[in-house]
Amino acid sequence: MNISGKIFELIKEKGMTQKEFGRRTGIPQSTISDWKSKQLNPASDKILIICDVLEVSPYELLGAAQSGSRYAIPDHVIVQKDTEEYLLIERYRQLKKDQRERLLGYMEAIRDM
Repeated sequence: MNISGKIFELIKEKGMTQKEFGRRTGIPQSTISDWKSKQLNPASDKILIICDVLEVSPYELLGAAQSGSRYAIPDHVIVQKDTEEYLLIERYRQLKKDQRERLLGYMEAIRDM
């Protein structure tokens, strides 16, 4: 399925009309209609606003389908700077190798509780 096909699937899942989707994204109705009738994909500068309105990540929208699940699991992750996850990554990077190994061991022990 192409990107525009995923967009229309998500619009339907959200119970949204194409008109409402266009209003919320600021994308003209004629452009959205072209995606459907001509099987075109949106311009790259529209992807983030589309993802925001449809409440999905860019990877979910752009990712390849995997059998048994809707989207493939990424081999990379994008983390927003003002989050706890980002802080954890930054602090992890500041640790020495043996400290990192200990931390990972602690995390495994906590997860298995």
